Amino acid sequence: MATMTVRMDEKEADLTRKFAAFEGKSVSEFIREAVFERIEDAADLEALEQAIAQDDGTSYSDAEARALMGF
Repeated sequence: MATMTVRMDEKEADLTRKFAAFEGKSVSEFIREAVFERIEDAADLEALEQAIAQDDGTSYSDAEARALMGF
């Protein structure tokens, strides 16, 4: 497993330690999860931006959407 170093001032480090403890996690686990949540958020935003760019403005009623999906 790789080791990474994060530099922060003492106030930030104290807040990070306290928040991780509040969530019942180690600082390492808390930071790892935060990093991957941020990466996932960026990927979700990119997917949304692509969907918006491809949107042709067509909309469907609830009944039409259900019929298209075979319900």
